[in-house]
Amino acid sequence: MRVNAYAAPAAGQPLAPTTIERRDVGPNDVLIAITHAGICHSDIHTVNGDWGPQPFPVVPGHEIVGTVAEVGPDVTTHRVGDRVGVGCMVNSCGHCANCRAGDEQYCLEGMVGTYAVTDRDGSSTQGGYSTHVVVDAGFVLRVPEGIDSASAAPLLCAGITTFSPLRRWGAGPGKKVAVVGLGGLGHMAVKLAHALGAEVTVLSQSLKKQEDGLRLGADAYFATSDPDTFSELAGRFDLIVNTVSAVIDVDAYLSLLAVDGALVNVGAPAEPLSLNAMSLIGGRRTYAGSMIGGVAETQEMLDFCAAHGIGAEVEVIPADQVNEAYERVLASDVRYRFVIDTATLA
Repeated sequence: MRVNAYAAPAAGQPLAPTTIERRDVGPNDVLIAITHAGICHSDIHTVNGDWGPQPFPVVPGHEIVGTVAEVGPDVTTHRVGDRVGVGCMVNSCGHCANCRAGDEQYCLEGMVGTYAVTDRDGSSTQGGYSTHVVVDAGFVLRVPEGIDSASAAPLLCAGITTFSPLRRWGAGPGKKVAVVGLGGLGHMAVKLAHALGAEVTVLSQSLKKQEDGLRLGADAYFATSDPDTFSELAGRFDLIVNTVSAVIDVDAYLSLLAVDGALVNVGAPAEPLSLNAMSLIGGRRTYAGSMIGGVAETQEMLDFCAAHGIGAEVEVIPADQVNEAYERVLASDVRYRFVIDTATLA
């Protein structure tokens, strides 16, 4: 099946219209007619070659919402016409300890990413900047009523990327949570932490988005460019979720944690980060990382968002504006996630 798509032909090159081949629908597969595809900073890192060589041409996109158009004969979890989503992975081994524990994202044989990796059949996966995709039914999520499709798309990456560490490190009533950065990931972290019942503080380079942060659910907002911020907030937080994809002063942020507090990195900068071990030892602090969530946890997140009326703040664009959107993401000129209307690819 050949479908329309937008692809990066080479590292650093503008995305352009193309057609790609989608596999036939197998016994356990779901064919999805894509309606919306979010633009993630990871897409830009990938097509720019920031994370190493890629199997170009690459069709990015791992924040996918659409409608089931066909199901394989063995599929019982989804039906034609259902509204569904696909996130950052489309397969895993299914039998290692991590997969059995519901942590398919940490598959010991390597989870299969939605784009730019080798699939089980030896082909390169291609993502959601396209009109259709075929995905193993076990990695297709149900998008519940109560969330607009465009606002739901970024939940498949930005939503679960922030929900997972908030859940794991116990964000909730009585907990003080800080979110570093108010971008595509950060604005979701604020919404989710607030809905979970935590006291939420945004730590941003400046105060230019302060009004937004408070509107989205933050209780306080501080500029990290002000050196007084780090002395004023020293030892305050139980959890800090760092959402920025840039180098930060890890030791400075660790100083903001209470005893037994955790700083969790979900942003993925291209450059290495460093820290002084005493920043951990001095307060029995934890520095950790987190990458999306498993299939079941992602479904839990979608259901949680529907129950609390949470969706991403989005700007919907036609496909032919994707390169301009990339430039605006890099310039921090979006509030807070671009979503492609894939009907414009037809």
